[in-house]
Amino acid sequence: MNEKMTAYKIFKAILSPIYRFWYCPTIIGKENIPEEGPIIVVGNHVHIMDQCNVICVTKRKLHYMAKKEYFDNKKVAWFFRSSGCIPVDRSKKDEEATEAAKEVLEKKHALGLFPEGTRNALKEEKIKELYEEYFSKEMTYKEFKKIAKKNKTSFVNYLIELKENKTITEDEFKVSLLDANLFLKKLIDKKIITKKDYYDHVLLPLKFGAVSFASKENACLIPYAITGDYKFRSKTLTIRIGKPMKPEKDLEKANKKLREEIIKLYQESEKNSGK
Repeated sequence: MNEKMTAYKIFKAILSPIYRFWYCPTIIGKENIPEEGPIIVVGNHVHIMDQCNVICVTKRKLHYMAKKEYFDNKKVAWFFRSSGCIPVDRSKKDEEATEAAKEVLEKKHALGLFPEGTRNALKEEKIKELYEEYFSKEMTYKEFKKIAKKNKTSFVNYLIELKENKTITEDEFKVSLLDANLFLKKLIDKKIITKKDYYDHVLLPLKFGAVSFASKENACLIPYAITGDYKFRSKTLTIRIGKPMKPEKDLEKANKKLREEIIKLYQESEKNSGK
């Protein structure tokens, strides 16, 4: 057994019970993860701990693609490397990361990546921009950041569209920034937007890496959706894992189908939670 696999098993044995105790995730569909063969585990990305959910419920070692900034920090780089993660430089087309991912699949192992490419949560730069424009006279930046960072980037982008096409007013847009998710659901109740409009915006646009890898390496895609909150002893955090998918050769169609499947899993979790 190689050193990295040993380290992975040790970390998993120690950290998985701690993670499950802390966040209490409800994980549905773990039987959909094949026990062998090349697979790519893909889902929405909302929190730094997202990858832990699937790792907890499969005996397979997941090689997650992670931004290289994690590996630049000498204090934690050893952990990510020992855990089998693949560093990705998102500022360029990273051929080295691509080759490493292909090698994982060629060896019929399991790869994990987030097709949105980044966490679907407002970034610091956007939070500052919105604060200066709308809230600088009403609260401190620290107060606004705590509120705003809970919003999905995809929802805020959609609300900007609604503001620009006059569906909502400037004042309504300002209010929406305090809880974009709740505001959009109220627009559904008022029949200003449809449920389809809402769910069409729960994800950022998907990049083509996942379907491209799967198609070229004859691997299955294992979709999942995360709903709920990452809180201590959470009562809402749910991860729903879907059935394996073989991508079509047409990558546009394959990516669209993957997106639809993740959204479908997302909807099922919300429906069963009563939201």
